[in-house]
Amino acid sequence: MVELPGPDAHFPGRAPIDAYGNGGFRFADMSHRGSLICLPVGIYAWEMAEGDPLTVDAFSRVLYAEGVEFLLVGTGRDLRPLPAPLKAAFRARGISSDSMGTGAAIRTYNIMLGESRPVAAALIAV
Repeated sequence: MVELPGPDAHFPGRAPIDAYGNGGFRFADMSHRGSLICLPVGIYAWEMAEGDPLTVDAFSRVLYAEGVEFLLVGTGRDLRPLPAPLKAAFRARGISSDSMGTGAAIRTYNIMLGESRPVAAALIAV
């Protein structure tokens, strides 16, 4: 397995998430320890841990990405609602957002990806 080597590293393309847990994810014959942001243009390492604040700055890569209409936020083991300022920032960019536990977000992301929908996911590692 190959691992994404740093915070600016990315997998150039879309891929379903094959497995998660033990602090990381597996996708596209790669593994990554830590959180991920999955966009239409690639999958990126994300400096976010369970319990970190869900701020507009933390989601800047998503907010300025092209081709995202839906964002699934996997908030870790437990559901955490998105703060109002963050939801407003997504709405201002035309992005519908929904938060859920990371496992549910992965399952939903994989289904939407299989349907070729304009989806992104921000997944906090568990």
